[in-house]
Amino acid sequence: MPVPLSVLDLSPIVSGQTAEDALRNTLDLARRTEEFGYRRYWVAEHHLTPGVASAAPAVLLTAIAAATSTIRVGSAAVLLGQHSPLTVAEQFGTLAQLHPGRVDLGVGRSGKKRTQELAERLTAPAESEGSTVDGLVVPPKPRAVARSEKYAARLRQQAELVGAPAEELAYREQVERVRRFVEGGFPGPDGEPVRANPAEGADLDLWVLGSSGGESAVTAAELGIPFAASYHITPSTVLETVRSYREHFTPSERLARPYVVVSADVVVAETGDRARELASPYGAWVHSIRAGAGAIPFPSPAEAAEFEWDAEARDVVADRLATQFVGTPDEVADRLTTLQRVTGADELVITTITHQHPDRVRSYELLAKTWNGA
Repeated sequence: MPVPLSVLDLSPIVSGQTAEDALRNTLDLARRTEEFGYRRYWVAEHHLTPGVASAAPAVLLTAIAAATSTIRVGSAAVLLGQHSPLTVAEQFGTLAQLHPGRVDLGVGRSGKKRTQELAERLTAPAESEGSTVDGLVVPPKPRAVARSEKYAARLRQQAELVGAPAEELAYREQVERVRRFVEGGFPGPDGEPVRANPAEGADLDLWVLGSSGGESAVTAAELGIPFAASYHITPSTVLETVRSYREHFTPSERLARPYVVVSADVVVAETGDRARELASPYGAWVHSIRAGAGAIPFPSPAEAAEFEWDAEARDVVADRLATQFVGTPDEVADRLTTLQRVTGADELVITTITHQHPDRVRSYELLAKTWNGA
């Protein structure tokens, strides 16, 4: 049996449409992917981004959970450091009380310290030439050209405007506080437990998401929490990320062995030519993110064809283009099988963006049918 497939949705705003259109498309895609047999439907948290409508996961997931009945719903990820652990636990506890057994709370790092780390990474030279590992492309880290300062400035602005109420806490303590609120609180100043209804006793699963083998992977491992690694955003580090999680893993009451989900960016169509046409705006869209524009509205293939590429611009997005899986259902399923085999993933989470919503729905449908042998 193949490993399960799940969905990661940014609620992309495409050129010529609005955030309302994007959010309505998200609700439709959630219903349809539930029909196709996907296990989870996760939404991201992105702020100050012209081309993404998923800025408030807890709010959006309330609508998604109400529009579906069996698929698990969750965040990928709520950015701790921009929210207090108490607020996160209360929001997702409320959702889980209304939809018990269906809610995943995925958390990620953020805040001023994380912003500084990202800024330093963006200005660092590439550390490797990349490789192919048992058929899986592991590209070099992207070159820091034409993007570092503007992108870093955007991250600093986000940290200032969104806020960082738990910034003084180490990331591990942020994650532990969320878990403690769900499990019954922790000792307060008078010795009595600090309790948080409706978080306490909520039937939800806590996840950690990460893109390196550092603090996020180690925190998830040592706390015995399932972990999601990002191949679709940081493909150069995916193997070291999952390796670190497994090496540091300590069993918990909830999880006896490591559980890893790996993400992939995918576009599927009936023919390879059609899939490549649908995926053709991806490079310009990724470039807008890394150049500091914060993800422009996703362009149409015709609009993307007008983008003026030079060698520097291509270097900025080369790793993402090399690791986007584009093609017929059989071609993409084959590449996903390689990703799963090399990383040892227990599950794959698929993110797909196309300019036209029906093409995105069809991509998920075609992939599910082939993956599940329908």
